Amino acid sequence: MAEFFLPANSKVGRGRTFKAAADAKHVRVFRIYRFDPDTAGNPRIDSYEIDMDSCGPMVLDALIKIKNEIDSTLTFRRSCREGICGSCAMNIDGRNGLACLNACADVSGDIRIYPLPHLPVIKDLVPDLTDFYAQYASIKPWLQTRTPAPPDGERLQSKGDQERVDRPSACILCACCSTSCPSYWWNSDRYLGPAALLAAYRWIVDSRDEATGERLDQLEDPFRLYRCHTIMNCTEACPKDLNPAKAIGEIKQMMAHRRQ
Repeated sequence: MAEFFLPANSKVGRGRTFKAAADAKHVRVFRIYRFDPDTAGNPRIDSYEIDMDSCGPMVLDALIKIKNEIDSTLTFRRSCREGICGSCAMNIDGRNGLACLNACADVSGDIRIYPLPHLPVIKDLVPDLTDFYAQYASIKPWLQTRTPAPPDGERLQSKGDQERVDRPSACILCACCSTSCPSYWWNSDRYLGPAALLAAYRWIVDSRDEATGERLDQLEDPFRLYRCHTIMNCTEACPKDLNPAKAIGEIKQMMAHRRQ
């Protein structure tokens, strides 16, 4: 009988507890995944008690407070704090999302924070997105044309054509969708994942682009596109309310139509 065990160095242990001040009245506990590759220790969960009366409302506010006032070794990405850059993507209370858009009040009980799942962890809440960005680059996310641009203006398109690319263009490459997808978990070396395929769709349907055939050829592969099983986790996880699953479905329809 087969027996399966996690590697010994992957088991998460109990870490340190940082207590709030004795006079704190509105205390929330944040249980945060910690991993330091420069030490020989296993990953651990550190607990931080935060007085919410002196903290902003969002999960990112609490992380910044922890780093600034309690534990400067805590490592995470963040930039805009407005849901635009996608830097602070992480797993909060079991769901992928942006720390700057997730309110602490929306989580009941202790707030558990982990890095995005099924990616190598560089340190603490920082995952390695090297392959994710390489997959995005592989779909050639730029306008490809053969005809010269108009000498006296831009390449124009109708309002209807622009609306087709408007929503897919809102993707911020936070990786929440791809890292919520089971197919991507098990086949991330070959399956492009929802984020890259949504970006591919954005250029395939752009009326100004003249490489539609080549783009579809590049996706014609048992893994790159067809590992999608329409589980819909990607659409549920997207913090920008986009629908990668629908875009992938439309690419599959284009593939079918051109074979007829």
